[in-house]
Amino acid sequence: MDLPKVSITVCVRNGVHWIEDCIESLRAQTHPCIEILVVNDGSTDRCEDVLNAFHDPDGQRGVPVRVHHQAPLGLSAGRAWALENATGAWVAITDIDVRPEPDWIANMVAQINPVDEHETVVAVTGRTVFEQAEDLVSRLRSVEIAAKYRARPRRTSLANGPCSMFNREALMAVGGFDPSWYHAEDMEVSLRLIRAGGTIVYARDALVRHVPESGIDHFLAKRKRDARAHVRIVRHHPKRQRTGPGFDFLGSSTMVLCLLPLWLAIFTSGLPFLVGVLRGDIELGRNALERWEGTVLLVSVGLLLVHELLLWRGRLGVVNREVLRSTKEHRLRSFFGVRWLTFRWSVALWQGLILGCIDALLGRNGHRR
Repeated sequence: MDLPKVSITVCVRNGVHWIEDCIESLRAQTHPCIEILVVNDGSTDRCEDVLNAFHDPDGQRGVPVRVHHQAPLGLSAGRAWALENATGAWVAITDIDVRPEPDWIANMVAQINPVDEHETVVAVTGRTVFEQAEDLVSRLRSVEIAAKYRARPRRTSLANGPCSMFNREALMAVGGFDPSWYHAEDMEVSLRLIRAGGTIVYARDALVRHVPESGIDHFLAKRKRDARAHVRIVRHHPKRQRTGPGFDFLGSSTMVLCLLPLWLAIFTSGLPFLVGVLRGDIELGRNALERWEGTVLLVSVGLLLVHELLLWRGRLGVVNREVLRSTKEHRLRSFFGVRWLTFRWSVALWQGLILGCIDALLGRNGHRR
């Protein structure tokens, strides 16, 4: 069987320090028939000059590389241009801060044939490994992503942006990438493909490596953006209209979402006792718990135990235990660091959901009224 041609697309905005490693890893793919399309999405650093050095549309230096410069129109707009100009039967997408393994494309191509009559494979998604730095954020992110992939079935609902490949004809038939999606464009197009009768399959051995996601502000901003975009996903693709597998890549986010309400309940139930002690109305001793404030304080203690149960069991427990096990710093510091980080993560998710609901009410950021 002839192997299909694959067009690999990558977009960049102000990521000049990642360009060389990413493009060289794409040129090193073992799949014999590829081309690379790179979109510079309005970068203001030295991306244009560095990318122009790689421009080789005729493949005189090996793998053909086409570079396109555009105004800052967004990731979806860049991928839309690449899809329109691709010459391969399959179109792969990745990110500039990703380093695909040499057999990434080959291992996805190996999965394009259906295993039974119920499959019409329109996309294949690989596995992203987030590398770790020394900070808590990168370790938590790496462990959390790894846990998501361990639980992933063969048939999935999401062709992840850093590591996926689409049948070009099928993708064009559903309208391609929608430039109006500022985030979660991979999930949105995946749901359209599934609604049209397609199947997205997971290829575990199709591996890419992501640079460490460090910095708490960067991490929280992305989680808030994820939650905000998810509101739009749910509105535009309600459950009653979705077919195929459910959302299998939410990971521990649903558990993290519970933490902010839980902490608010802990604080509210413990506050009367604390105020009573500070005002001198309650003397610490055995009889303190006989007052109504003491009874409510017991509720606060019980909720703290529930909080710890969430952090030690289930998907969030897997993340918490692995981060503590792999830490190189003092374990007590990591213990409290994970709790502070997951609390702020929960706050970010709620901020994103609230902003998403406001977007929906006002009909902005791509929401229909």
